[in-house]
Amino acid sequence: MFDGIDLKNLNLGDMLNQFQDMAKNAKDENSSKIFTSKAGGGMVEISINGNSEVIDLKIDDSLLEDKDSLQILLISCMNDVIKQSDENKKMMAMNLMGGLGSFGQK
Repeated sequence: MFDGIDLKNLNLGDMLNQFQDMAKNAKDENSSKIFTSKAGGGMVEISINGNSEVIDLKIDDSLLEDKDSLQILLISCMNDVIKQSDENKKMMAMNLMGGLGSFGQK
């Protein structure tokens, strides 16, 4: 992650600025990712971006008459897609910390 950066010649302020830049770039990159989950054999489909904002929701017309099933499928689908996004955020955070070299290690 610090390719081309001479960490030995950076002071702490410079390192923090570099880390903040890396974190902002990671957040921007993450916001363009899309996660999708389906439930009920595709009767419900939700897509969110990397910031966990819902960007698309599809519901099969047959579910509009069955409120209980619709609620169950929506909850299942939402939980799954949020889990995908959270796992991605964790992976990105670990990559950022790994990029700090010995500074990010205990």
